[in-house]
Amino acid sequence: MARWAGPCSFCPLNLIQVQHYAPTAAGAALLPLILIIFLLSRWSGGLVERCGAKIPLVAGPLIAAAGFALFLRTDVGGTYWTTFFPAIVVLGLGMAVSVAPLTTTVMNSVPENRVGVASGINNAISRTAGLLAIAVFGIVMLQSFDRQLDQRLSEIELTSSARAALATQRNKLAGAELPKELHPGTRPVVKRAIEESFVSGFRVVMGMGALLAVGSAASAVVLIQAKSRKA
Repeated sequence: MARWAGPCSFCPLNLIQVQHYAPTAAGAALLPLILIIFLLSRWSGGLVERCGAKIPLVAGPLIAAAGFALFLRTDVGGTYWTTFFPAIVVLGLGMAVSVAPLTTTVMNSVPENRVGVASGINNAISRTAGLLAIAVFGIVMLQSFDRQLDQRLSEIELTSSARAALATQRNKLAGAELPKELHPGTRPVVKRAIEESFVSGFRVVMGMGALLAVGSAASAVVLIQAKSRKA
């Protein structure tokens, strides 16, 4: 589940750099995700006892995949309630159904005298996977952003000095500062190109998140079935 954190880390950047939310508003926009996980965790943790580990660990990732897929509708502009909110709610439901049952399954898979070890291993893997996911998705985002920006800037008449100045700002993604020498009429066009390039990369990352979530569901189907057959 920690690898899903990689795509989520780009939501605040989208809200602040592209949609021009204040940092406080961007944080508040993600509150539904946290509240849903908080409110449903106790209920979802009991799903393992009621219906086994397989159903929540398959259904949860699939719901999360639907949430990531809804982020593909994101564009420059649009209201929060019709673009980000539905995706955040569905993703929160998917993670709520997944996280607690996963922890419960891990704890129940070992003898009582090894629960602490299992918890430590689970947390270590989760943190490591989260760091790797952020690094990998960061590379994917930057590469996609660069490719899209090159394509869009090739259609805009710019001086060589302006192109060089923009090249030094690419690692800031949509937060790149526009060169001062840009003509006033060209500035909004270049700014729009930067924002659209970020959104294109954002969609790629969210699409990968959806595929990873589906892969998690598929692995739960295969691994949990294999374990039950051996038992």
